[in-house]
Parts: sequence; C-alpha cells; structure tokens
Amino acid sequence: MPIQPIRLFGDPVLRTAAVEVVDFDRELRRLVQDLTDTMLEAPGAGLAAPQIGVGLRAFTWYVDGEVGHLVNPVLDLSAETQDGPEGCLSIPGLSIDCRRALRVVARGFDMYGEPVTIEGSDLLARAIQHETDHLDGVLFLDRLSAENRKLAMKEIRESEWFGLGGAPTIKLSPHPTGGLGL
Repeated sequence: MPIQPIRLFGDPVLRTAAVEVVDFDRELRRLVQDLTDTMLEAPGAGLAAPQIGVGLRAFTWYVDGEVGHLVNPVLDLSAETQDGPEGCLSIPGLSIDCRRALRVVARGFDMYGEPVTIEGSDLLARAIQHETDHLDGVLFLDRLSAENRKLAMKEIRESEWFGLGGAPTIKLSPHPTGGLGL
C-alpha cells in the first residue's frame, strides 16, 4: 500500500473532529493498511486517519513490537496517571513531557466491524489516548502544562517545517480530562 504524506501542525484537518465509521468495507481496510504502512515508515508509535487527511475515526499503533488498529474507539481511563515524553508525527522533532492516564481500556471495532477491546498501560495507554485525541481534533500540545506548552511552541516556531501546515491553533478538549494537562 502507498505511504501517505503526514499532515503537519497547523493543517485544519488536525483540528477537525473525525466522523464515526459506518461502512466496514474495502475502503476502510485500505485506509487501515495505508495508516499502518505510513506509521511504520515514519516511524511512529501511532497514526490517526486525520493525520493523513482522512476525517474518519480510525487509528493504528505500533508499541512493543505489536501492530494494531482501532475503529470508533471509546476509552475508559484509569485515575492513576503517568508523566512522560510524548511526540507526534504531525509535529516532527518535538518530544516533551505530557500527563496521561496510566492505563486504558479501549473499546471499538476492527476493520471488519468486529468488536474489539484493547487493554494497555504505559506506552500503549499513551499511544491509544494520543491517537484518540487526534480523532477529536485535539493535539497533545493542548494537554501540556502552560509552561511546557510555551516551551513546545517556541521549539515549533524555530523548526524548519513550521508554517508548512498552515496557521496553528490551540484547542481545549471537549471531553472531561480528569485534570490530565488541561
């Protein structure tokens, strides 16, 4: 499958909530394959459909040697949190500490429409939360402390790619965050 260009910070598609998948067809399976191939080539720990310009609620991950995908995810987050470095393929070269839930239970579907439940902690939990945020038009920058957000924006403004994705915006999550960085 073809490697797709990854949309950069500032591209409006990254700030637009994706729509629920209703057709589990050949097109969706091609999207999941494109996401997987693009993520592995980049390389990254995850990639959401909006990052390649597709406004559907689907993402892939690659954590601890395991490749997976989830369609129409719904998350249950643990109250216990983790702080750790986080980056994003749409914000190349940036890695900064971000608070996330330590564990997650993600329910959704595979590319064939079969129900799936994924339980993860640490990096897998972080990746699933990060990619689900992309489906809501939320970037990990939105979850940073004010101090870390300021540092991140300074680093982004000084990057070679800054401005290639369009004018950036900061958005607050529409979901209860349990104090996770907002």
